[in-house]
Amino acid sequence: MNFFEHQANARRASARLVFLFALAVLGIVVAVDLAAWLVMPSWRMLALTSGVTLTVILFGSLYRIASLGGGGESVAQQMGGTLVPADTTDLSLRRLRNVVEEIAIASGVPVPKLYVLEDEAGINAFAAGFSTSDAVVAVTRGALERLNRDELQGVIAHEFSHILNGDMRLNVRLIGVLFGILMIGLIGRKVLLYGRFGGGRNKNAGALLIAALVAMVVGYIGLFFGRMIKAGVSRSRERLADASAVQFTRQTAGLAGALKKIAGLEEGSRLSQRGDAEEVSHMLFGEGLGFSGLFATHPPLLERIRALEPGFRGDQLERLKAEWTAAPPDGLREDVALGLAEGAGALPGAAQQMRVSPPQVAAQVAMPASDDYRRADAIVGAMPEALRDLARDRDAVMPLLFALLLAVDDDVLDLQRRDIAARLGDAVADHAVRIHQQLVADLHPMLRLPLAALAFPVLRLRPRPQLDAFLDAVQAVAKADGAISLFEYCLARLLTVQVRESLDPSRYARFGRRKPGNVRNEFATLLAVVAHCGNDNELAARRAYLAGLQRVLPRDHLPYAPPAAGVQALDAVWEPLDALDPLAKQAMVEAVTDAISNDGRVSVAEAELLRTICGVLHCPLPPMLEQPA
Repeated sequence: MNFFEHQANARRASARLVFLFALAVLGIVVAVDLAAWLVMPSWRMLALTSGVTLTVILFGSLYRIASLGGGGESVAQQMGGTLVPADTTDLSLRRLRNVVEEIAIASGVPVPKLYVLEDEAGINAFAAGFSTSDAVVAVTRGALERLNRDELQGVIAHEFSHILNGDMRLNVRLIGVLFGILMIGLIGRKVLLYGRFGGGRNKNAGALLIAALVAMVVGYIGLFFGRMIKAGVSRSRERLADASAVQFTRQTAGLAGALKKIAGLEEGSRLSQRGDAEEVSHMLFGEGLGFSGLFATHPPLLERIRALEPGFRGDQLERLKAEWTAAPPDGLREDVALGLAEGAGALPGAAQQMRVSPPQVAAQVAMPASDDYRRADAIVGAMPEALRDLARDRDAVMPLLFALLLAVDDDVLDLQRRDIAARLGDAVADHAVRIHQQLVADLHPMLRLPLAALAFPVLRLRPRPQLDAFLDAVQAVAKADGAISLFEYCLARLLTVQVRESLDPSRYARFGRRKPGNVRNEFATLLAVVAHCGNDNELAARRAYLAGLQRVLPRDHLPYAPPAAGVQALDAVWEPLDALDPLAKQAMVEAVTDAISNDGRVSVAEAELLRTICGVLHCPLPPMLEQPA
């Protein structure tokens, strides 16, 4: 199953969630009506109780969904998470950041924000957010202390599977929906807790407390339905995430080792903040509440371990428990003993051209292959350390991103400097010029977009007014010479999309439903721009255009007409194409790849354009394409 099929399944799961929610609401309404009928058998009373119950559930869900409008960060903060600084000196946090950065680059997505649940000794983690632009990854302190690097990598790869396959968006919505189901019980609990204080002065207190008790009983019905829904939605996705993590990291030992430590240590994966853990239990790496059987949101641990290591036996787990009871594992010490250093190799595939095929590129979308993690490690290692430090520096991140856009020509550079200074001040402009000189000397062109991905989580920390001014300056810098190059457009568009989505994440969270036939003109514009940018002569461009069109709209005859606005004509196509059905997006990615590779080669510039198209349309592509020439 590829990324687009996962997305289609996630859309169907959203529909199932609505259906199950409706059944749960119906069950709660029936229970409330039954209690009301026993007290006062009146049809008017039934209508009143039904209306009140539906209103409470609906407004409870809407309130909770609105409270999560900030995306993944809202969930992490409500769970008590502490933001991991980009420049942390804590060894365990630096190891976490390095692992997450490498996996993000290998996945072709912005690096998510990192949070740690400092007070949680159990081994657990979760990913939350509406899209890759607002995603966060949170881990417990227990995971940092107990897991070695391979095990931590397996856990993080598991969470990235949820980020990439649409599970994360569904999980956040599930929190909001289930809160409404629990509202009746929560109200009853509050009334029982505080109603006794006025019991002696209010002659209606007895009736009120009885109503509260009924609400509590109904609340347990809602809790039952909520746990059933979470278990039904979550378990199969956890199995898929385990399989994806193994495919990504090229080995089973890391993920299996993390699961063994959860099973063998007394703390397991339980969270101490049980009230909050109830809401997010379906999002966690391991069971946060210790449920088993019908209400378990995850498959049994032994089953998950045996799926990775078929020969593993229960008596081996008992021996591990005894060993860890005597001497609990220390992840950092295990790293030293196992030789799990942070080394990186040379940049692979640094050739200026690559060979690709449309099905192969579509298969890579959000499904990193076995070599992508190694390549990402090499990409990060190939970046000069001074530039990586700038990407993690709150004050330097904006100048760094501007520096990637600055021109070599002195006259254009002076215009760009003035544009930055007019919006963000001379200090930012001068800093960008200094970094630009370093980039020209030290940075390979293939490292530009990965470096921007490293900088993104720090950029998101800036206040909203500064981010608005930053986006305005990005557009001005890209257009300073009256034209816009392919790379300038790619980087400016990616930054714009990622920043806007991080500022208002819930607005951009959706599964598309459009079919290719509804966006013919947009497809024609996209393929015409791709063909024109990748070919020096009109005949070759026309052949590339027709090759792409044949793959996505084989029965249509839309003539090749390169837009006068050049690459900027793509501004009009993004929103309609992003609303495509997931499987239609697969056809789109294959069509663009066909147009780009029609001459048998893909240049670095074309690869960046392909990656930008995939990134803007939420089909993340790893930074290194297969089959280097």
